[in-house]
Amino acid sequence: MGRGASAEVLLDDAADVVLKPRTDRRDYKCVVLGNALQALIISDPDTDKAAASMVVNVGSFSDPKGLEGLAHFLEHMLFFSSEKYPEEDSYSKYLTEHGGHSNAFTAAEHTNYHFDVSADYLEEALDRFAQFFICPLLSADATSREINAVDSENSKNLTMDMWRMNQLTKMVSSKDHPFHKFGTGNLETLDIGPKSRGVDTRDELVKFYEANYSANLMRLVVYGRESVDELQTLVHDKFSSINNTGRKAEKFTGQPCLPEHLQIVVKAVPVREGHNLEMMFPITPEIQNYTAAPSRYLGHLIGHEADGSLFALLKKLGWANSLSAGEIDSSLEYGFFMIAVELTDIGQEHMEEVVNLTFQYVRVLQQQGVSEWMFEEVRAVCEMKFHFQDKRPPISYVTDLAGNMLLYPSRDWLAGSSLPRHFDAEAIAGLIDQLKPERVRIFWYSKQFEGKTSQREPWYGTDYIIERIDDSLVEEWLKAPINEKLHLPLPNVFIPTDFTLRDPEPKVEHPLILRKSEMSRLWFKPDTKFRTPKGCIQIQFNCPESYYSPEASVLTRIFTKLLVDYLNEYAYYAQVAGLNYSIVTTGTGFQVSVSGYHHKLITLLEKIIDKVVNFEVEEERFSVIKEKVMKDYLNFRFQQPYQQVMYNCSMLLEHKRWHINEFIEVLPSLEGRDLTAFFPRILSRIFFECFIGGNLTANEAEGLVEQIEKTLSDGPLVKARPPFQSQHTEQRIVKLEPGADWYYPIAGTNPQDENSALQTYFQVGQDNTHTNVLLELFVLAAKREVFHQLRTVEQLGYVVFLMSKNDYGVRGTHFIIQSTAKDPRGLEERVEVFLEQFEKDLKKMSDEDFKKNVDTLIEIKLEKHKNLWEESRFYWGEIEDGTLTFDRAQVEVAALKKVSKEDLLHFVAQNIARSSPIRRKLSIQVYGGQHIPEFKAAKGEVSQEKKLNGTHDAPENAAPVLDGKLATRAAADRIDNIYTFKRSQQLHESLRGGRNVAYA
Repeated sequence: MGRGASAEVLLDDAADVVLKPRTDRRDYKCVVLGNALQALIISDPDTDKAAASMVVNVGSFSDPKGLEGLAHFLEHMLFFSSEKYPEEDSYSKYLTEHGGHSNAFTAAEHTNYHFDVSADYLEEALDRFAQFFICPLLSADATSREINAVDSENSKNLTMDMWRMNQLTKMVSSKDHPFHKFGTGNLETLDIGPKSRGVDTRDELVKFYEANYSANLMRLVVYGRESVDELQTLVHDKFSSINNTGRKAEKFTGQPCLPEHLQIVVKAVPVREGHNLEMMFPITPEIQNYTAAPSRYLGHLIGHEADGSLFALLKKLGWANSLSAGEIDSSLEYGFFMIAVELTDIGQEHMEEVVNLTFQYVRVLQQQGVSEWMFEEVRAVCEMKFHFQDKRPPISYVTDLAGNMLLYPSRDWLAGSSLPRHFDAEAIAGLIDQLKPERVRIFWYSKQFEGKTSQREPWYGTDYIIERIDDSLVEEWLKAPINEKLHLPLPNVFIPTDFTLRDPEPKVEHPLILRKSEMSRLWFKPDTKFRTPKGCIQIQFNCPESYYSPEASVLTRIFTKLLVDYLNEYAYYAQVAGLNYSIVTTGTGFQVSVSGYHHKLITLLEKIIDKVVNFEVEEERFSVIKEKVMKDYLNFRFQQPYQQVMYNCSMLLEHKRWHINEFIEVLPSLEGRDLTAFFPRILSRIFFECFIGGNLTANEAEGLVEQIEKTLSDGPLVKARPPFQSQHTEQRIVKLEPGADWYYPIAGTNPQDENSALQTYFQVGQDNTHTNVLLELFVLAAKREVFHQLRTVEQLGYVVFLMSKNDYGVRGTHFIIQSTAKDPRGLEERVEVFLEQFEKDLKKMSDEDFKKNVDTLIEIKLEKHKNLWEESRFYWGEIEDGTLTFDRAQVEVAALKKVSKEDLLHFVAQNIARSSPIRRKLSIQVYGGQHIPEFKAAKGEVSQEKKLNGTHDAPENAAPVLDGKLATRAAADRIDNIYTFKRSQQLHESLRGGRNVAYA
């Protein structure tokens, strides 16, 4: 049917048959519009946010030769403007003004667009969204600019191993299959190359759009507060005009790998430290038999970590830090099963034996036969997770569902492949048989291969070499005797059976202090909203001895990692059964988090505490963990520059924080005996703060905390005692003086990364309701304009954003920009120019527009938590910061209703404006590989060449020339040493352990 066809039908009576979770109260309806667009409509009367996602059945596989990245580039371009809404970026502006946001991604065979917005504004948001697919402008001016954004996005990925190795697996495949392609695109593929051949990229973009963006190739999900019938009318009105050209989805038949791409080892040099082994096998994709779930069954067993598993054996041998298994990169036609192992240094020397043991485990599965009880256990866990799943943010929900609509019949649009339905031993056995040595593709990544490679991947520059695996080695892998330690896992005793909902007592809206002593404080909040059989427990153990020196901090980190290591075989069963736990180091000790079904939650936590008090150092595991921690520290230098500026900002602001370079310095000399000697000091003085929420009773909560106190106080190795008053937790932030204008220039830690980055931070002050809301109003009003002006118009880089910042209750805002277009001082000047213009625009803002911003922020603040984890995370954040404003939304909304435009103008003039004599500014500047000369100038260094020529660099506070203008830098102060700077500054008071709470 052509444009404007209006007849529509229900899809397979799907309104009645869509399989949904038993606890899901939303209404679903599936329809087909007259133009053959299929839509899933979801009505949720309780939602604060509406959302939509459109998936188009075309992706990077369809890129024309010589225009790699065209599908991805089109995804970028559709955001700009349309015939109906010609103002550039008006779509994103509308969403931002109404509490929403948007994004998109391009996959191999589809492209997904999605947004959310405050529920009252869905209709116009949908109308604007629909124009992507009806009449986009794709203007020549925007096209020429946005190519730079695609190139900047690709530039960001060049030093990331995930992207580099993913492309390498494509490189080592058939050139005749689109799997071989480079899908992101860059300046060469989208601009320079086409121009050299006389090809107009915009013309090709329009042709690609018109050829592929047909209504029958699209799937739409709309989520709103209205009834399904009202939403259906909206969908019909907004999307029926999408043209249906009748184009059929392109099918990519054949296999990506020919015989010469199997039985090989590809050795490659990564950017980061570490050794990784990936065994990939071409398989029949699970989508062809998803109700039997053969890949899920096989991934569950090969990826298992309990006693008898492949990983448990590799860990005991000291050869592996982690192992995962499952299907990846699958389509309707092909798939790959991957077993990924992170090798230790010793494991790197035993790669062939690691592979040998892997094939031994595969043979265990073959010899034992496909186990129906194991399948039923997998099915039971999957059913439990599906039927008791938590509500998610609508935007992520609709995005996933739209993708499902391309793959599954309408009945399974919600479930996808998450619900194994029937036992098919033949299908599972057939999949296991495909994991043969002669079919393996081994990708082995290590810096040990530097200088030993002969080829370079063209798009990311990864050095590699391909070697055939000898038939004799294949024969050895096929016939090696099976290690007696390899066997199937035991039945999982952690699978919950008690889903009883307890009556919440006491019925309170916010956490209350249920119990406190000299050693602990217990916050309790029963579940009064979500009525789900789950709980959440957070415990912050504050140990004064744990962070008194870099050595103490490193040893505490190794202690927590060893705890996780020792618990793994026991707790892995719990994780499979829907219980999650983590043990991490903090700046004041360590934190234990446990969440999931309440039935076995306390059992798991008691086991963790038992491991804490009975902790002993195993020398072999200490060495393995030490090696892993050192690699983590060393890999910091390969973080993105924008991540480095944020790290250094935290270093400059947090009073008590050791630098990662100090950890790297002290770690090599530390031994197991050091941790044995130090561990008693960690627990010698301890205070723990605990939050318990969800489907647990007050008696259970109190009993648990009493038991933890008793266990710590009567430990077999250490008798823990409460800390002295002088040892209680402090979280203090540097208090920048009025008029402060500091900048901290540093060279990027990865010379191969051309990107520079800037973080410009404006400190406002300690948690205060009035200034909090004005700060957030400023960010809301400015952040869309920041993105549009600095990213879209000026094309400074792909990473450009403005956000509020909260450091233990000290509020501020910061600009983050990563760029190859300008050095950090150039970026900083563009920020200042933007702020000058924004202040002028703010003065011209109408009262009506100001009220719109206030109303939008009120809607954002009143948005309800969607699940227990969101609620618990908010409460725990207030407890961690020491602010304890559990009714923050209501308090700040009341304040928002009283603020005026003049209040906001005064706030900006005092705290943000360049002309303010009292604003507090701190800029962190990371200079990338191509901006080293600018870095030397920022540091005030004089180059040898200029000395010889009798000239000098500008002095430290001289004004650099930027964009032909003289930038004001006279009042700025350079930071040369983090600790010298911090010692010279005042500090904000600590809210934690301070005025907001008196410890018992």
